[in-house]
Amino acid sequence: MSSVLRQPASGQDPSMAAEYRPISSHLAITPPVSVVIPAMNEAENLPYVFKTLPGWIHEVVLVDGNSTDSTVEVARDLWPGVKVVEQRGKGKGDALITGFEACTGDIIVMVDADGSADGHEIVSYVSALVSGADFAKGSRFANGGGTDDMTFIRKLGNWALCTVVNRKFGARYTDLCYGYNAFWRHCLDKIDLDCTGFEIETLINVRVVKAGLKVQEIPSYEYLRIHGTSNLRAVRDGLRVLRVILKERSNRRELRRRVRHSPMLSTGRGESS
Repeated sequence: MSSVLRQPASGQDPSMAAEYRPISSHLAITPPVSVVIPAMNEAENLPYVFKTLPGWIHEVVLVDGNSTDSTVEVARDLWPGVKVVEQRGKGKGDALITGFEACTGDIIVMVDADGSADGHEIVSYVSALVSGADFAKGSRFANGGGTDDMTFIRKLGNWALCTVVNRKFGARYTDLCYGYNAFWRHCLDKIDLDCTGFEIETLINVRVVKAGLKVQEIPSYEYLRIHGTSNLRAVRDGLRVLRVILKERSNRRELRRRVRHSPMLSTGRGESS
C-alpha cells in the first residue's frame, strides 16, 4: 500500500520527485487524491469550499445537480482543472455515486459544497489511509471534533441511529450521519452502493463494516452552511436512514441463513458463521 513519504533529498533525480505530491517542505505522498463535491445551486458557497482545498490533490470532481445558478462557472474559475460531471438522476446518493465513477485517483474524499467542511482536514484523512486504514470516517463527536450545525433533535437522532448500527453490526462509530469521509478507491468494489438520497452516508458506513474494512475515525469540525438552505429534513431523512439500517440487517441475517444451509458446510468445506 502506498504511504506517506519524505521528498527526495537535494541532488536526487528530479524525475523521482515528480512521482510525489508535496504536502509540506518535509512531507509528500504518492497516491493521487480525488475530491468529490456534489453541488446544486452552490455558487455562493464554492469560494469558501475551494479556498481550503490543498493544492496537492490530484483532481476535483464537481457533480452538478442541474444547477440553475452559476455553480459550474464559479467552480471553473476557482479551480481551472476541475472535472465537471452532470448528474443524470436526483439525490445526494446518486450524485456521489456519479462522482465516484468519474474519479481517477487512488484515494477518494467526499466533501459537501455548502462550506461546512474544512478542506485543510483532508491531510488527516489521507494520512490515516496511507498509514493502513481502508476508510477514514469523519466524526463530529470524536475527541477534537465538533459542530455548529446540529440541533438537539438531530444530535439525539444521530446518536440513536449510531447506537443501533454499533450494536447490530459491531461497529464503533461515534458519528453516523456525516458526509466528510475518505477511502481507497478499491473499497467501492466491496460496498456496492445503490441508494440515491442522504442515507448514502449511512449505507457506506454500514457496508464498510460488513465488508470487514479497516476504519479509522477522524475528528472533524462542521461549520454552519454559509449561504442558502439545506435540503436535509431531520424526520424524513432519519426514517430513510433507519430503513437502510433495517434492510442491511435483514440482508445480513439472510446471508447467514444461506451460509448455514449451504451444501458446502455439510461436507466440511464451507466457512462457519
